[in-house]
Amino acid sequence: MLIKRYGIKNSATMFMKEMVFDMKKIYVDNSSTSFPKAPGVSDVIKEFIDNVGCNVNRGGYKDSYDVGLEIFKARRLISDMFHTGDPQEVVFTPSVTYSLNVLLQGYLKKGDHIITTSMEHNSVMRPLHALFQRGIAYDIARCDNEGSLDIESIIPLIKSETKAIVMLHASNVCGTVMPVEKVAKVCSENGLKLIVDTAQTAGILDIDANNIDVLAFTGHKGLLGTQGIGGFVIKKEFAKEIDPIIAGGTGSQSDKFEQPDMLPDKFESGTMNIPAILGLKKAIKYIQSVGTKEIYEKEMELTAAFLSMAQEIEGVRVIGKKDVSDRVAVVSLDFPESDNAAIATQLDDKYNIMTRCGLHCAPSAHKTLNTYPQGTVRFSFGYFNTMDDVEYIIRSIKEIIKMV
Repeated sequence: MLIKRYGIKNSATMFMKEMVFDMKKIYVDNSSTSFPKAPGVSDVIKEFIDNVGCNVNRGGYKDSYDVGLEIFKARRLISDMFHTGDPQEVVFTPSVTYSLNVLLQGYLKKGDHIITTSMEHNSVMRPLHALFQRGIAYDIARCDNEGSLDIESIIPLIKSETKAIVMLHASNVCGTVMPVEKVAKVCSENGLKLIVDTAQTAGILDIDANNIDVLAFTGHKGLLGTQGIGGFVIKKEFAKEIDPIIAGGTGSQSDKFEQPDMLPDKFESGTMNIPAILGLKKAIKYIQSVGTKEIYEKEMELTAAFLSMAQEIEGVRVIGKKDVSDRVAVVSLDFPESDNAAIATQLDDKYNIMTRCGLHCAPSAHKTLNTYPQGTVRFSFGYFNTMDDVEYIIRSIKEIIKMV
């Protein structure tokens, strides 16, 4: 990154000196949001804003119909990605957090019970806490100190009033992948619904949504789109049991005050974020051209190297799994002899390495991993990172440790 700095005046004279230098810029906060985005995403968004700009389902003219077709194609790409094959079951929302709120608040009623895990993000824990105040109970299946879930820990929590299990697919703190397939089997055997948060896995792992009732996704992480777009893929039968928590204009059945009951209109009141949807469509086509298998394998290659080298540094503790089994490219480090926030600040200020430090909106996960309340410094690699990035980060950590 090219940076210009100007020094101005001393006590005797005023002068200006330009210093131009190159500094390596390393972004490893992809579990927060991916960067860079997929090639062409910004071009598609700019093209729409500059040359089209209209709404969908609100205009009786060709441009509106054409944009509507592109939105449908985006739904079809998403349904194909998750192997459901039904674009009508794809609902767009502003984010995965919004999706989870729609699902949990719209489905659960007073007296109901739901099960979750101790590794959840606050996008699940805060809605559950709010629902608890309204008479909806929940239990937490405890995970081990690597973030892994033992399926047997769920069974004793199932009650007659249990309606569903809600869980993440992979941890945003330590990268551990959960046994969703096994949980789906438990749900099937006990008549429970399964709600899965794929914020850390969509676009990276090959996910088959046919064995779960609803899959919540975000567009700005592994799917390589922009912020402001997310959604869920829901089975039509399950959708009938969920009340919309937002009502309003959909562009359909405008003669009625009742919210449309058909998908996706039932959950898509208000103006859609069309630029972000079109950007997401472009991003998913890029992912298809590369292949999730190649994306995952490259990210695991980087993660394996980082884990191996980090564990050799004295004064560094790797949190969670120490290898690449059952994980995604999210690695948390703890610096027991230092202040984690100070380490993250030095990585940014002195080495231009962008991480995320703290509790990562997941205090329950940090308590499970024994990193509460200090949190960790999180390194989350993406497809556009390189082995040079990994080696540079490791060298930087070693230099910082020496100075502590």
